[in-house]
Amino acid sequence: MEFMTVTEVAEQLQVAENTVRRWIREGKLEAFKVGRGYRVTKEQFNAFLQATSTKKESD
Repeated sequence: MEFMTVTEVAEQLQVAENTVRRWIREGKLEAFKVGRGYRVTKEQFNAFLQATSTKKESD
């Protein structure tokens, strides 16, 4: 299982790290708390991409 850091997710999506942390707090992006940070699995990241791309298409 591969994990991504908040920084890596932010870089991939070209958003601020605080935005990724807000998505995690709001439950939009699933993540694991590891120490003081979060880790997102590749599967969780891909599911988030699918969910957000589906919403944009239906708007």
